[in-house]
This record gives sequence, structure tokens and C-alpha cells, in this order.
Amino acid sequence: MFNEKTMFIAGHARLPQGMAAKSVFETLTITAEIDRKYGVILEASCTLATEHGRQFIGQLLKGFSIKDGVDEAIDAIQTYYQGKGTNALVASLKDLALHYQKIKVIESKIL
Repeated sequence: MFNEKTMFIAGHARLPQGMAAKSVFETLTITAEIDRKYGVILEASCTLATEHGRQFIGQLLKGFSIKDGVDEAIDAIQTYYQGKGTNALVASLKDLALHYQKIKVIESKIL
């Protein structure tokens, strides 16, 4: 069911050579349902090749607020995800945060 208090945003980054997901996707995508007011990630997913990896990243990002940046979430990825996709995950998250910030600027001009 649609909830106007949240938004769905995607961030993208190129995948490095040698990753399993590279055979299916050229880019890694992180998608997130985000609380509009506080910027908190309510649910997240990504295009890692394994279900376990996707679930792990989803659980890892859940609860972080991107309203004031993604440094804490990036630290969590770099600490707890030890795979070839680390840099792509970080870049995707930064891209997602950039989209969030652009949306918030537009919304502030409308209101």
C-alpha cells in the first residue's frame, strides 16, 4: 500500500570485474524506502548476486538516516561487508543520498 510519508530511491554504481553480479548486471543498484521527514532507511535492497548478500546489505542499512549524510552507513559497509563490491556499494549509497538531497531541495522550494 502506498504511503506518502515515504519515498523510494535508487542509487547506482559500476560493478568491478570479477563479481558474480557482473555477469547479470553492469551496475550495482541500492534501492531504499526512506522516511521523507527524517531520512531514515526503512527497507533497503541491492543487486548483489546472492540472496544472502542482498539481505545482509538490507539489514545493514536499515535504520540509518541519510538526512545529514551517509558517513555512518559507509563506515558500516566498509566494516561489515568484506567483498569485491564494497566500493560499488559505497558509490551506490552516495548516489542514492544525492538523489535524496535533490528531492529535499525541490520539496523545500514547493512548500
